[in-house]
Amino acid sequence: MKKISCIILDDEPMAVSLLSKYIEKVSIFNLVKATTSPFEIAELVTHTNIDVLFIDIQMPELTGIQLMKMIGHKSKFVITSAYSEYALEGYEHNVVDYLLKPISFDRFYKAVLKINDLFKDDFLKIAIKAEEKRDNFLFVKTDGKLVKINLEDLLFIEGLKDYLYLHLKSEKLITLDTLKNFETKLSQKKFMRIHKSYIVNLNAVETVERNRVFIQNKIIPVGESYKVLFQKWIEDCV
Repeated sequence: MKKISCIILDDEPMAVSLLSKYIEKVSIFNLVKATTSPFEIAELVTHTNIDVLFIDIQMPELTGIQLMKMIGHKSKFVITSAYSEYALEGYEHNVVDYLLKPISFDRFYKAVLKINDLFKDDFLKIAIKAEEKRDNFLFVKTDGKLVKINLEDLLFIEGLKDYLYLHLKSEKLITLDTLKNFETKLSQKKFMRIHKSYIVNLNAVETVERNRVFIQNKIIPVGESYKVLFQKWIEDCV
């Protein structure tokens, strides 16, 4: 599971130590840095992607507000302060929560739940994009080597016992596999099994006539047990 990277910045060493201990108890975080130096953090964030900064407001060299303005929307912030009057100004920036000192673990954990909900959606989007990328190609073993095939070029798959014939736009490959196993590697939105011996690329279907599908002059039968699902796909496309 991807962890949320975070930094602690406070001019009070005791506050840095306390938050560090709190963060150690929470498995979703990867603590990258805990320091009393705002300039060190400003330099680090310039070259490193940090998800969340736990940041004090009142610091002698550089205030938390000034630092948030410098960092902008690259990161999200949890403000830690003994002064509630900075809350309104702080929320003008990318602030997730405002923790008033002294900070109890219970109150800290409520902020953790907010952060987790916030990043859970972001990580899910990343995972979906990665899955979509994987849907674009496959590696298959043929002639003793692994060959990368673009799935948009794969017109249909023909099964013959333990072998598959992969019919691509410009060539035909043979691989040792079963249709049942190969089907699990394909997107159900793009490919459909229409016969005990055939899986077709739905985008490659040119004509449907009775119980037959035409793909580049190849006639592929639609099996009895696959008719209902295939007919439903046709109706959804009309």
